Amino acid sequence: MSAPREHILLGMGNPLLDISADVPDTYLEKYGIERGCACLADPQHLPLYEEMVETFRVDYTAGGATQNTIRVAQWMLQRPHATTFVGCVGDDRFGAMQRMCGEKDGVNIQYLVDPTEATGTCAVLVNGKERSLIANLGAANLYKSSHLSSPTVWSLVEAAQFFYFSSFFLTHGLESAVMVCKHAVENNKTIIGNLAAPFLIEFFKEHLFQVFPYWDFIFGNEAECMAFGKTLGLGTEVKEIALKMTTFGEKLNSRRHRVVVITQGPEPTLVATEGKVTEYPVVKIPADKIVDTNGAGDSFVGGFLSQLVRGKGIDECVRAGNYAACTIIQRSGCSFPERPEFP
Repeated sequence: MSAPREHILLGMGNPLLDISADVPDTYLEKYGIERGCACLADPQHLPLYEEMVETFRVDYTAGGATQNTIRVAQWMLQRPHATTFVGCVGDDRFGAMQRMCGEKDGVNIQYLVDPTEATGTCAVLVNGKERSLIANLGAANLYKSSHLSSPTVWSLVEAAQFFYFSSFFLTHGLESAVMVCKHAVENNKTIIGNLAAPFLIEFFKEHLFQVFPYWDFIFGNEAECMAFGKTLGLGTEVKEIALKMTTFGEKLNSRRHRVVVITQGPEPTLVATEGKVTEYPVVKIPADKIVDTNGAGDSFVGGFLSQLVRGKGIDECVRAGNYAACTIIQRSGCSFPERPEFP
């Protein structure tokens, strides 16, 4: 298998310190949190972070959806600095902890450090096999395009051939996302996006539509796909919506077809492109071996991208995505063994 070169994949996102704990139903009910949801923290949620630390045994992990994906891709690639991650943290120990974790994994970490705000955190509330994510963006919300355009970081943009960001980043980083998208189209590089969460499609669709024409690959799960279909009137069936997404609106780089990848938990993964939808069965993991589904979707994308940047076909990319997700749901948080066992 060909070795990837340095800096081939660059991700932009919200670096958040994941604070994970097993919590009972009553804790979710107390804060009005649905099992399996992913949302930004409302004022009513803010006390839960301190309460989690005081009440439960917690684990700390470098997180945020895109940072998780980049860490997993880096793990699968096994070449130092094959990947770069860009985002904003505070000048505090949580930011330092995330940098240490990412660098230990081999990621080229390029944080903007903003001393005016604390590093962002994400409460990962594990309830049985489900987890709910409540993100308090903190400093992650303060990323500036001036950092992206700085000589050091922009040189990494120029070096990269693949770019990845999720819709979470668009709530505040739209200008930076568009800068990278335009560079990618002008240089025939690949842009990969993620729908990320149904509420983003509903409440930030104008931001989403500014980058959608640039996306060559789009990832999402069935709930996000359905939300996209409902918002745009594209149908009520996942396969139908995924296929319509491949040709929805303008595509600014006409040199490659758009590919839409929809995960469905234990059900087959769908890949839509060039007028057809292909189903890929997933490996069934016994319930008693599933430790934590936190990061399963992020891990799938990371595994997929690890082969995409090597020039592999879709079949192999999906196989790698399934391997990464299956490995990580058998561990606590978005963590992984020292080396992958992926042939």
